[in-house]
Amino acid sequence: MQNPENKLQYNIMKKSIIAEVLQYDILERILLVEDIWDSIANVPEAVPISDSQRQELDRRLKAYHSDHKTGDPWDVVKKRIKASTK
Repeated sequence: MQNPENKLQYNIMKKSIIAEVLQYDILERILLVEDIWDSIANVPEAVPISDSQRQELDRRLKAYHSDHKTGDPWDVVKKRIKASTK
């Protein structure tokens, strides 16, 4: 999209889409965002990450595989997060 004309067309299209989406009620917008997120999650290899991010992910995965008991269950983490925001 390096072509300025293409970028202009993209920006016009984006504004039009956003204007339309903002007319949806909140629940419809949430569902749309979920659908968009799912479409991204379905192709994780398409999400670019840096070498340092890849190394950190590899390090964490290795740590997880070496000790499955490391970390906390989601309900514990969720409580901790909620308590820290009060």
